[in-house]
Amino acid sequence: MAAVTAPQQHRSSKTESYVDNKRKEDIRHANIVAARAVASAVRTSLGPKGMDKMISTSSDEVIITNDGATILNKMQVLQPAAKMLVELSKSQDSAAGDGTTTVVVIAGALLEQCLILLSHGIHPTVISDSLHKASLKALDVLSAMAVPVELSDKDSLVKSASTSLNSKVVSQYSTLLAPLAVDSVLSVVDPATPDMVDLRDIKIVKKLGGTVDDTELVRGLVFDKKVSHAAGGPTRMENAKIAVIQFQISPPKTDIEQSIVVSDYSQMDRILKEERSYILGMIKKIKATGCNVLLIQKSILRDAVTDLSLHYLAKAKILVIKDVERDDIEFITKTLNCLPIANIEHFRAEKLGHADLVEEVSLGDGKIVKITGIKDMGKTTTVLVRGSNQLVLDEADRSLHDALCVVRCLVAKRFLIAGGGAPEIELSRQLGAWAKVLHGMEGYCVRAFAEALEVIPYTLAENAGLNPIAIVTELRNRHAQGEINAGINVRKGQITNILEENVVQPLLVSTSAITLATECVRMILKIDDIVTVR
Repeated sequence: MAAVTAPQQHRSSKTESYVDNKRKEDIRHANIVAARAVASAVRTSLGPKGMDKMISTSSDEVIITNDGATILNKMQVLQPAAKMLVELSKSQDSAAGDGTTTVVVIAGALLEQCLILLSHGIHPTVISDSLHKASLKALDVLSAMAVPVELSDKDSLVKSASTSLNSKVVSQYSTLLAPLAVDSVLSVVDPATPDMVDLRDIKIVKKLGGTVDDTELVRGLVFDKKVSHAAGGPTRMENAKIAVIQFQISPPKTDIEQSIVVSDYSQMDRILKEERSYILGMIKKIKATGCNVLLIQKSILRDAVTDLSLHYLAKAKILVIKDVERDDIEFITKTLNCLPIANIEHFRAEKLGHADLVEEVSLGDGKIVKITGIKDMGKTTTVLVRGSNQLVLDEADRSLHDALCVVRCLVAKRFLIAGGGAPEIELSRQLGAWAKVLHGMEGYCVRAFAEALEVIPYTLAENAGLNPIAIVTELRNRHAQGEINAGINVRKGQITNILEENVVQPLLVSTSAITLATECVRMILKIDDIVTVR
């Protein structure tokens, strides 16, 4: 009997080890399938003819967008590996700003190829290392294709910004928004750090009403609020001396919770008289410096201004804009080249900013305040975006942000590359040729990487309603004949030299898309188990 049980025990230990491996393969398989599902969700919105997604959030808010990062951000993804693709599009958004859909689609195609390689029994680590090598080679190929560009060459910058805008909902306004994005980025480039652009120096103010055509670049400041009209204060001020204050012009409160009992009417009078003289004293100090425009920071503890102080400020002919957000203070002081004033005792003339004109302008159903002609203005600029409804307005804001990021990429790395699927097909061709030279498994994996890159031109053609197989085959043929810049022209529905059609993008967008996608795929490949911890 003992002799019979022994081989059974032996066999069971074998089957256990077999099951263990199976589980690892299952987890890897499940991860790849989940991540591919996310990639295929955004695949249809790639390119100028891509579809838009309508996102309905839990708070009944509706968003219509074409931007990969926005779509994935709003998706409630539960599977951990699929979440990595959402993070991937976020990191592409912060690194390059554009190409957020591309990066996810490339990652999805790479994962699909990895599944095939894994099913052939190639070890995940081998695949991972080969992908890394292939991505480094891809960067060299892209750099060799790139065309250098100067910041003084404004046409090229506008072309790349309009290529970015062409795939958006507001593509018909790209002739207006692209030059606007280029002008605003070039106006905030600091000569001290020519390679860096801080997009926080470009403030986008959204105002409902009008159409996207009414969007304008304002050399100065725009506030999406109206001047305080209480007690008939001025609403227009020329030769303005502007103070940004962070204290309150209202009677002081005690620091602790307590109440004052007034038993006598004369005491009541005394309190009111004290309040009046306190506020008047403050306003006299303000007026003494020659200040005639006040920007008052929002206050939590007590009212920043009271009706009484507004009345006295109006008497002193001082224009008041109240409830300025705390986050905006830094931008405002940088633009006006002034200092924020935290205490009435520190109110001095040298801390004021100077502008030619501060006025209230009626726009649509509301009013805004414009400050123009600022002396010694800091390196900042404001874009006033208009739109007929909230959906268009939000999408115009997102599209403009993408266009600004594209110009920022060109400032950081001054190279342009063709669009329209040209770089991807060229990469695919050159990596395919390189794969033949490599030995063993590496060659296999690099060939898979090369095939995966064809997903971009394939999807572009598919979304434009062309025959993807015919187009991609013809594209390969043209590249094999040495036409490096041949790409898909979606408007004409055929293959043309894309550089001549002015479809260009920054090199940084393509390189970071390939690097980040490969990195993400390598991470997903290396995972062989998911452990849930309660």
